[in-house]
Amino acid sequence: MRALEGQDLGTTGWHLLDQDTITAFAGTTGDTERIHLDAGTARAQGLDGTIAHGLLTLALGPMFLQGLFAVTDHSRVLNYGFDKVRFLEPVPVDSSIRMAVHLAKVRPINGGSAFHLTQDFELKHPDGTVAERPACVAEAVVAYFD
Repeated sequence: MRALEGQDLGTTGWHLLDQDTITAFAGTTGDTERIHLDAGTARAQGLDGTIAHGLLTLALGPMFLQGLFAVTDHSRVLNYGFDKVRFLEPVPVDSSIRMAVHLAKVRPINGGSAFHLTQDFELKHPDGTVAERPACVAEAVVAYFD
């Protein structure tokens, strides 16, 4: 995978974010902000209905990565963190997201390599239109150890 530095690694399929998923995330994390759980509250704040948590969108990154590729010649893999995360668009309930990944940089670390992955979480609204800009852009760092 080191040889792919500077290249796009692919785009996943679409993943639906329905109210059950949003509610389950709220219950797991304790983030019960009402714009995620109550459509009336969300509409009172200028939204069309409930929206997914930004961190729910971001948390789907590892699942999306596993769907794009498998690195098999390593002893372990760790989420090393994020250099930057921006939530650019709200994700309305019953929207779908997918992730496009670019391998921006590879750098050596003790015992392996750190892969800097630009993750664009693209948004498709419930009516099928694709948003002009991503819901979230993240610069993830994943460490692969030899």
